[in-house]
Amino acid sequence: MQLRHLRYFVKIVEAGSFSRAATTIHVAQPALSQQIAELEEELGLPMLQRHARGVSPTAAGEVLYREAVVILRQIEQLPGIVRSTDGDPDGVVALGMSSTLAATLGGPFIQSCRERLPKVMVKFHISDSETLKHEISAHGLDLALLFEGEFPAGYSRSPLFRQRLYYIDSKRASRSAGTISLERLATLPLVLPIVPNVLRSVLDRAFAGIGASPNIVSEGDQLSSIMSLVRQDIGGTVLPRALQHGEGAGTLGIPQLIEPPLFLTASALWSSDTALSRAADAVRLAMEDYVIAHARDGGYPGLELLDPA
Repeated sequence: MQLRHLRYFVKIVEAGSFSRAATTIHVAQPALSQQIAELEEELGLPMLQRHARGVSPTAAGEVLYREAVVILRQIEQLPGIVRSTDGDPDGVVALGMSSTLAATLGGPFIQSCRERLPKVMVKFHISDSETLKHEISAHGLDLALLFEGEFPAGYSRSPLFRQRLYYIDSKRASRSAGTISLERLATLPLVLPIVPNVLRSVLDRAFAGIGASPNIVSEGDQLSSIMSLVRQDIGGTVLPRALQHGEGAGTLGIPQLIEPPLFLTASALWSSDTALSRAADAVRLAMEDYVIAHARDGGYPGLELLDPA
């Protein structure tokens, strides 16, 4: 078995088809098929099952995929680990960030990280918090900055701040500043994230607690798609206002605090079953310092810093 077998197999699983994987990694499809045939012959089991939409891993293939991802990430990190033994942190770090946080913090933090850790190359992934947790568990990411409503086991975490939630609608709605009750919120047309989603989980529990069924008129899988619908006055949404800058704020109405208060906690998260590399730990510390320094500037309404300890 060669490393190329594992690399090709991982790419095929992630692409969901031989043709898409071949396009991504610039390898002819017949050559990919031959590599997988060699891999399956070596292991004595089928790793992929074909269907109308492409391919998916068999039960054995799922095990191989998880282990192959870990092996390939260790190979990728090995040069940096060796170089970091004497001197500045060095290596590749896969960092995830929830789309809501990335809208405000992503670019500026990556730039500050490059200045602080010039020998570290950050691979930046943006997704929803639930997907990022899954990627951490599968060892596809070293760490992530994401929102949590609950704190499941299996992760190491450094809670950084608690962010209060606001109701936000289009400017045409012309609502006044102030607060909005959870009961009133349930009667308004809402555009909310698709389940599973951490913010959606917090809202669903809150509505269930008062025996209310929210008036959900549409759902979105990305912050940008949700805000596009809000700006079109399809409905309002719920967001951590402090991190809503840059999403067409000029076209939106005045945010209203939800009463009783609802919160999301922003945490740096990594797997509890593997230690962070020196480079990944340096990125974690840089991220914590950056978030705390900018939160203390006072420009984020509804944000409460937490003690990382």
